[in-house]
Amino acid sequence: MAKKQTFNMKEEFAGLDCNSSRLEKRFIRTMETLSNQPDKSIWFCSENRAEAKAIYRMLGNEKLNREEVLRTHREATIRRMVQHGGTILAVQDTTSLNYNTHEKTQGIGYISDKTLGVNIHGCIAVTTDGLVLGLLDQTSYNRMQAKDDSRSHESKKTRTLEEKESFRWVKSLETSTAYLPETVKVITVCDREGDMYELLDAAESGGHLFLIRVAQNRMTMGNSKILDAIRKKRCALKVEITIPRDSRRKLKERDVVLQIRYDHFEIKRPKILNKNKELTDSVVVWVIHAREEKPPEGVEPIEWFLMTNEPVETVEEAYERVYYYTQRWKIEMFHYVLKSGCAVEKLQERDIDKTTLLVLMYSVIAVVIMNMTYIARIHPEESCTIFFEEDEWRVLYCAANKTKKPPKKPYTIQEALTYLGRLGGPKRAPSDGPPGVKTVWIGLSTLNTLLAYREWLI
Repeated sequence: MAKKQTFNMKEEFAGLDCNSSRLEKRFIRTMETLSNQPDKSIWFCSENRAEAKAIYRMLGNEKLNREEVLRTHREATIRRMVQHGGTILAVQDTTSLNYNTHEKTQGIGYISDKTLGVNIHGCIAVTTDGLVLGLLDQTSYNRMQAKDDSRSHESKKTRTLEEKESFRWVKSLETSTAYLPETVKVITVCDREGDMYELLDAAESGGHLFLIRVAQNRMTMGNSKILDAIRKKRCALKVEITIPRDSRRKLKERDVVLQIRYDHFEIKRPKILNKNKELTDSVVVWVIHAREEKPPEGVEPIEWFLMTNEPVETVEEAYERVYYYTQRWKIEMFHYVLKSGCAVEKLQERDIDKTTLLVLMYSVIAVVIMNMTYIARIHPEESCTIFFEEDEWRVLYCAANKTKKPPKKPYTIQEALTYLGRLGGPKRAPSDGPPGVKTVWIGLSTLNTLLAYREWLI
């Protein structure tokens, strides 16, 4: 199974159509070059000055556009989804890239009242066991004015959905599911920012499944509020799950016991949207309440209210949805790899279109890093050849084990990640667990430096 889920840039972008075979070959070569040392500048990771200049010329070529790059990668992602089978989670979220020092960049806008930059909204395909398969959608947007004082508070309330920044959630739902075969079951997963009645309505009318963390204490057709009603339910189940590390709150990964409650409700269309006759009057949803039983001292307990349009009729199904939601953190990790591992906030392009094209290219590389990291945990017995060529796994073994005698046969992908861990960080104890994404991208960068001198290593 695992071998079908991995990446090869030539295969990944074999369907790229720029009306120029030379340009298409240059793009694939560039993707291979950038993925060797993604945290370094184009000049640094290029083989020579000529290659660096060729990459910059490519970025300025009008025949190459991010829509075509995304289309090609999306098709490859869908192929991996079909090959994997089962339920796939389409996880959406937004991140902001700070380019506050790039005042002269053409097309730059604001991500806040005082900060220049660009917002990136993406959707990644994740298996239910946590393997990242690729991007299904990625868009960029910003505000051309630091602050919009041209409209009153009341006029802002009457804006159409297409005029709002929040439209990106609905648009991404439609785009990420538009090209999927009927055999693939996909559940769109969003955090609280995705709790919009328009998104619920779009999913229902389009026949799409969703799993969203509740932000609004919505009114039901029976004139009760969903959060108040679900809190009164008896605990149906207690489960122990692992909560990923929360870097914002500086909390380590930990195992928690959650109390689970669930029920279904018919929620009303909000009054503010009553003028929009295209929206349905109500939507039926199932709500799951998960609350941490005994949090650590001084730590606010975890409390999730999850909403889905897929029936939840048993405790097993309620637990399943809670477990699915824990995979939402993969997109947080994706943004971490994109910003830190691929250093996209250090890009120095003078045009915002070139910048967002590079961000998309590095996004594919970030997905590859995550795929490699998690495939070693989910399918540890797979051969390292699913990612590494013969000279690569031989050099990796020699460098990690400080020997000039390479192995005769390939080793497992789990062992390969252990060796990358030795190249990418301090000495690791067995109790440290498998290498994380940061260790992997540093290890890969070190390995590719060593490969340039492999004749002295082997």
